Amino acid sequence: MSRDVATAIRNQAVDDKQQRSLTAWGFLAPYGIAVVLLVALPALLNVAYAFTDHTGLTRDPQFIGLANVRRLGSDSFLVDSLEASLFHVALSVPLRMLAAVGLGLLFAAPRPGGRWFRAAVYLPTVIPDVALAVLFLWVLNPLYGPLNQLLGLFGHPGFNWLAEPTTARIGVVLMLLFPIGEGFLVVLATRRLLNARLYEAAALEGCGPFGQLRRLTLPMLAPVLVLLAVRDTILTLQVNFVPAYVLTDGRPANATLYLPVYIFDHAFEFSGFAYAALITIVLMAVTATIIVAQLLVVRRWRVLR
Repeated sequence: MSRDVATAIRNQAVDDKQQRSLTAWGFLAPYGIAVVLLVALPALLNVAYAFTDHTGLTRDPQFIGLANVRRLGSDSFLVDSLEASLFHVALSVPLRMLAAVGLGLLFAAPRPGGRWFRAAVYLPTVIPDVALAVLFLWVLNPLYGPLNQLLGLFGHPGFNWLAEPTTARIGVVLMLLFPIGEGFLVVLATRRLLNARLYEAAALEGCGPFGQLRRLTLPMLAPVLVLLAVRDTILTLQVNFVPAYVLTDGRPANATLYLPVYIFDHAFEFSGFAYAALITIVLMAVTATIIVAQLLVVRRWRVLR
C-alpha cells in the first residue's frame, strides 16, 4: 500500500471519528440544554433565594444574610419533618427494593402466564400518583376498607390507619410499595442477561436454588442493586409528597409532614418562598448524606469480602 493511500485512509478514519463525535454531541445537546435550564439554573436560583426575604409574590427580594439559617435552628416543625422523612426512607427503601428484586427474580424465568404477571407488577407504576392515593383512601378506610376487612378474617379489629401517627406512616409506605415497575424491570432484564452456563455448572456441583441465589445471582446483581438503592433513596424522599398530601396533609401530629410537604406548605401556603428554598437545600443535603452512607457501607462490604 502506497504512502498516499495509507494517509488518505488515516485521514478518512479521523474524519469519520470527528463526524461521529459531532453527531453524538448533537444528540446530547437538547438534553444538556434541558438540564441547564430545568435543573442547574433553578438550583442556583434556589440557593440565591435562600438568603433573601422572597415571598414568591414580591418582584425584588432583599438580601437578609443568615436570618433564614438561624430560623432553622428553632424550627420544631423542621425537626418533625426530618424525623418523618428519615423514618420513611428507612422503612420504604428496603421494602421497595425487596419487592422489586423478589418479583424481578421470580418472573425472570419463563412460566405460564408470565407476561400477564409482569404487566400486573408494572401497571401501578403508570397510574397517576393522585389516582393511586385516592384509591388508597378507600383501601385504608377504617370502616369498609378492604385492608381492615382482610385483617378481620384473622380476628384482628383493624386500624384507624390515617388517624394514628405510626399507622399513617405505614399506610404511605404501603401505597409506595406498588409503583416499583422501573426497579422490577431493571432486575428482570439484568437477571436474564446472566450466563445460564454458570447456573448449570452450579447445579452440577450440587448447589441448590437458594445457594445459587446467594452465591451467584445476588453477587452478580450487586452493582445494579447498589444503583437501584441510590435511585430509590432519591425517589422516595420526593415521591412521598403526593400520598402524604392527599392522604393525611402531613397529619396526624406531623407524622407524615415529610420534607417535600413542608417545603410546599412554606412556599405556596405561608408565602415563605425563601425559607422553603433553604429547606430544599436541607433536603438535598439529607439525600446526599444518605447516599454517601450507602456507598461507604457498600465499599466496606466489598473490602470485607
